[in-house]
Amino acid sequence: MKALIYKSTGSWYLAQSVDGRFWNCRIKGKFKLDKLITSTNPIAVGDWVTLEVAEQEAHQAMIVGIDDRKNYLVRQSPHGRHQKHIVAANLDQSIIIATIKEPKTSTGFLDRFLVTCEAYHIPAIIVFNKSDILDEEDMAYYYFLAETYQSVGYAVYLLSAEKNIGMDSFRDLLKGRKTLITGHSGVGKSTLINLLLPEKDLATSAVSEWSGKGMHTTTFAEMYDLPEGGHIIDTPGIRELGVIDIRKDELSGYYPEMKSRLQECKYNNCLHLNEPGCAIKEAIRQKEISEERYINYLKIMDTIDEKKY
Repeated sequence: MKALIYKSTGSWYLAQSVDGRFWNCRIKGKFKLDKLITSTNPIAVGDWVTLEVAEQEAHQAMIVGIDDRKNYLVRQSPHGRHQKHIVAANLDQSIIIATIKEPKTSTGFLDRFLVTCEAYHIPAIIVFNKSDILDEEDMAYYYFLAETYQSVGYAVYLLSAEKNIGMDSFRDLLKGRKTLITGHSGVGKSTLINLLLPEKDLATSAVSEWSGKGMHTTTFAEMYDLPEGGHIIDTPGIRELGVIDIRKDELSGYYPEMKSRLQECKYNNCLHLNEPGCAIKEAIRQKEISEERYINYLKIMDTIDEKKY
């Protein structure tokens, strides 16, 4: 029986079978020991799985198989720096909710998110919230950032969840797609999702009935159906987004503005640091590549540990 994973608590899963029923699931023992599973969570929200019914009336089942994934997004596992945690799978797009202030989202955080999406073949979109609190200086900074990211191919939106400004365009963006929504705590993600899903609180309390005391955790995502069609996957606020499973010589390939110039570098193994004949450094001098994006590239480079490869 095929089913789609809507929620994971690490030991229990909530899955909806193709006939519309929801099942409380565990992983079958042998499946959990599969050597091919290298993340801290073998199954993630958005995965299609195969179920065996354990107790029909109690709606309990065992997960005995997992379908191949179209894609997935990972973050650094909270259990270890070199372990990966799959945030969600089979995504059509991923949206990062950012803010110009209260709190300010750093471009370093944005760029780590975008690099991760590029590495895992997931279209990424940037949505700035809290437009209602921005003054003239803040708006100038927003336009600067919007131009920076739009110029390298990313869609950028501005809205206010608090004042319900720009929400129609946001809804259109989500319609018919499976979308991961993430961002720092405090950027208004919950307000945004509650506008999309006024019943969200009911859905949360219904899940708590099966998940049990103490099962809620801040490291797992949850998926909701949208009234207009499609799904959103809500993730808890992420403080840091460590780039994982990317080598230093691969990193520039996940910057679209660098990727298009890599063949112009004098050396094939150019890391765009201090090598002679570097097309990337020349493009920065010519202001064709954002210096701030390049500085973030260097910071990400410094965090990559080559010893693990």
